[in-house]
Amino acid sequence: MKNPLNFLDFSLTDIIDIFLVATLLYYLYKLVKGTAAVNIFAGIVIIYVIFQITKLLQMELLSSIFDNFFQAGFLALILVFQQEIRKFLLMVGSSNLASRGNFIKHFHFLRSQNKDTLNTNVSLIIKACQKLSASKTGALIVLQRNNSLDFVKTSGDHMNAEVNIPLLESIFYKNSPLHDGAIVIKGNTITATRVILPVSDERTIPQRFGLRHRAAIGITEKTDALSLVVSEETGQISFMKNGEFVLFRDINELINIVSESLQ
Repeated sequence: MKNPLNFLDFSLTDIIDIFLVATLLYYLYKLVKGTAAVNIFAGIVIIYVIFQITKLLQMELLSSIFDNFFQAGFLALILVFQQEIRKFLLMVGSSNLASRGNFIKHFHFLRSQNKDTLNTNVSLIIKACQKLSASKTGALIVLQRNNSLDFVKTSGDHMNAEVNIPLLESIFYKNSPLHDGAIVIKGNTITATRVILPVSDERTIPQRFGLRHRAAIGITEKTDALSLVVSEETGQISFMKNGEFVLFRDINELINIVSESLQ
């Protein structure tokens, strides 16, 4: 007779296996955190745990139902998590990944914090956005994280200048030759200006938002970058992450959210 408690006999391989699965689940959760997909992800994890319990208790009928559910729902899951899978594959195939030496460094809780993101002066960037907002000067700022943005940087002009408020104001001044398009900031350095970003075709974006906001969402759909937008019409400051608007109550909360997102 099969002993249902055999799972208690752990080997070193089992421990490594559990650790890798836990790491993968953690990172998948980080990808979907803050998006609508997080609830679907949580539901799938719960159903899978129940499925494993039914198998352990040898509940044949219920476990076969769950087994068929997972087999039939595999393609549906690919469609549901299309953006998240694309981000994961982008991270794996990113040239930035190759430059770091190995894959494990991309798991945030197993590596030291990125020096570039630690040096990002978020408070200064937000203060610049406030000044641009007061004068209703449109702006689009992309904050680079792990994924390489070389594929969009080549569409603009190379720059290597330390971030400061007068510089940001002068770049987005309406008569400036650099104001059209986005700027890319890596760490505390402006690395590119007049960058053309991929525009999101998401139908749920309210019509009151124009191409600047759609471009800001588009780059966060395709990479792990963050975007800040200052509306030229209203002066409103918007923050985008993972292809979605991130709501905030005031500037201090925005600074905290952006800072935490860069970690």
